[in-house]
Amino acid sequence: MENRDDIYLAKLQDYYADHGVLPPYSTIMTLLGLKSKSPVMALVARLKLQGFLESTPEKRLKPGSRFFERPIYDSVRAGLPSPAGDMRHDTLNIDEYLISSPSHTVLVTVKGDSMIDAGIMPDDVVVVEKRGPANVGDMVIAIVDNEFTLKMLGKEKGQFILKPANPAYPVIRPKGDLEIFGIVVGQFRKYK
Repeated sequence: MENRDDIYLAKLQDYYADHGVLPPYSTIMTLLGLKSKSPVMALVARLKLQGFLESTPEKRLKPGSRFFERPIYDSVRAGLPSPAGDMRHDTLNIDEYLISSPSHTVLVTVKGDSMIDAGIMPDDVVVVEKRGPANVGDMVIAIVDNEFTLKMLGKEKGQFILKPANPAYPVIRPKGDLEIFGIVVGQFRKYK
């Protein structure tokens, strides 16, 4: 990217996050502090060539395939500190990283604390692929007695069971049907 294009792209990404749309050219000019529409048109053309922006049939701007990429930095130690510097390495689109099958993937907000020892806290969001079959040891969203639950799939005496990751909760041993809604393939949380 040109010298300031990454800064301009970041401002457009912030605008999109705040408003859910990309601004018209006149607003881009003001937002970026540019003096005329000519540099805006040149910037938009460069960002389109690189896949960050696209145009709708109505000639409005929309996010391109790379618009939601985020920089990945080299690893950071959780133990002793390591020298700081510009460790930027590559980029990653979170959607592409977490979701391999969009038509079979849903996001589910977790309520309750039965999975805290597995690192899943209340209000975390889990990424669930609606696929089967589930294997023993998979974290699943299961339907038991017409209610959804998030647990680890286990087996006991030839029968499937649902194990919590918190000793305060009992193992669920379904008496009737056990249906697997989906398999958890990722999770995220927003820190406040």
